[in-house]
Amino acid sequence: MTITQKYPSYAYVLSEFDIDESYAYDQDFENFVEDHDSQFKRLYRIFQNRGEFLLPMVQRQLIEAELSDLLAYLPMIESGFDTDIESPKQAKGLWQFIPSTAKEYNLTVAYTLDERCDPVTATAAAILHLQRLYRKFGKWYLAVMAYNCGEGRVAEAIREAGTDELSILIDERAKYLPKETRAYIKRLLLLAMIGENEGIDFGLIDSAQQKGVVQVEVKGGTDLKDIALLLNMEPTGLIGLNSQYKKGRVPVSSERYTITIPYEKLILFYLNYHPVPDAPDPRDHFVSHIVSADETLKLIAEKYHTSISEIRRINHLQNTNLEQESLLIIPVTREQFESVVNHQ
Repeated sequence: MTITQKYPSYAYVLSEFDIDESYAYDQDFENFVEDHDSQFKRLYRIFQNRGEFLLPMVQRQLIEAELSDLLAYLPMIESGFDTDIESPKQAKGLWQFIPSTAKEYNLTVAYTLDERCDPVTATAAAILHLQRLYRKFGKWYLAVMAYNCGEGRVAEAIREAGTDELSILIDERAKYLPKETRAYIKRLLLLAMIGENEGIDFGLIDSAQQKGVVQVEVKGGTDLKDIALLLNMEPTGLIGLNSQYKKGRVPVSSERYTITIPYEKLILFYLNYHPVPDAPDPRDHFVSHIVSADETLKLIAEKYHTSISEIRRINHLQNTNLEQESLLIIPVTREQFESVVNHQ
């Protein structure tokens, strides 16, 4: 069975990476797919399960940056969605940044805090890096290969080959690019075809289910095991989302730090997490609010006698736009909380 028969998604996947559809008939690629598709189908399911909370976040950031959401398959190839994995070349985290590249994008790389392992922050940095590579090469398959082996190697390969055509650049006999990179682009395309062919919805933030992850603030020195207990989570799950903090504990050098939690745990977090406040705050209770049609932040803030800025801060809203049926967490006083509860 040919690639086009086995994977009807092939045309979409190739076009998203700026590759001509004819590459589906390339003999080297056909051989690669035939040799590896069973293995990659198993790996895809493993990675998809491991990335249950991370995939929606990665896709959301890509779409917000106006990039193809198929680039979400890149961290699958890089790390298998293991946020703490480290390569022999000292590349680390979801997107496998080496220390020098991480620092170029202002990621902290230190013993107590390694932001390469922070999935949200590292994804933002990876997007900036990919955008820069695309601006330089003008085609996504070139940007992806440069992500793997470096822009200098890709530029040199194009000069030597006299073309930027994919099948020539990764020809197994000419060897213009390293063996790892020649296999890298094929692995990415195969994994993307498998995923798109299976029609798996990676789960962009859904107003009904609120999938994905969100970042919240905790006090310096917080033990993530304690937070996991408040959220009814296995400690390993929460620590896996926050591998940037060593030994499962937030550093003490700053007053506050950001941690990543599943979005579905947001209400539990605000209900159960009560750090010692810097100053008394009368709005120390929280209620949930489902956004109805034509409702604005201003109307919601007035209803609960709070501020627009506070609602945006608690819910990590980038702007004042609201999606109907979405869930908001509203900070209220004890009296307001009891009033809401009594009227339910």
